[in-house]
Amino acid sequence: MIIQTCLEISSPMDNDQKSILITKNWLSSLIIEYKICPFAKREFDRGSIHYVVNQDTEVESCLLNLMVEFDRLNIDSTIETTLLIYENSFKSFDDYLDFLELAETFLFEQDYEGVYQLASFHPDYCFEGSKQDDPANYTNRSPYPMLHLLRESSIDKAVAIYPHPENIPQQNIKLMRELGLNKLQALLIACYSNQQ
Repeated sequence: MIIQTCLEISSPMDNDQKSILITKNWLSSLIIEYKICPFAKREFDRGSIHYVVNQDTEVESCLLNLMVEFDRLNIDSTIETTLLIYENSFKSFDDYLDFLELAETFLFEQDYEGVYQLASFHPDYCFEGSKQDDPANYTNRSPYPMLHLLRESSIDKAVAIYPHPENIPQQNIKLMRELGLNKLQALLIACYSNQQ
């Protein structure tokens, strides 16, 4: 009887909740902990990051969901930024890059250029001209394929008060290489296991 009651109370998380928790673990343990994005901690702590798990596998549906999230940002000023998580889509990095190109075109066609910006993340992210095992790729490696929807006005405000924002990418590359591939792989893997 007691066991049954405990089981009823502590129902397991659904897939979306798990994916969001894993994403939050990644933000906290890698992006924020190592200041890869020096602006992320404030929004993470304020709870102003909106997380959306997209279960669709069709490109057209994924683009429609992107439009929904642009609309949400238009009407909800409490959301500073959105992480659109593709749990079941774009597992291949090449497929993801193809979708990213479509998403960028879509942003332009919807007259959101200069209003919103897309940042890209993928478990196999590899910068053009980089080797697959270059630790620098981990600045954009994430537990799932993702699009990060950013408000251009917020970027402008953040970089205006940050000393030498143009140095952030080079500082990140240096830090990732100092941490090394084994450490970064372990940090990313740990995001999946820490689901408390």
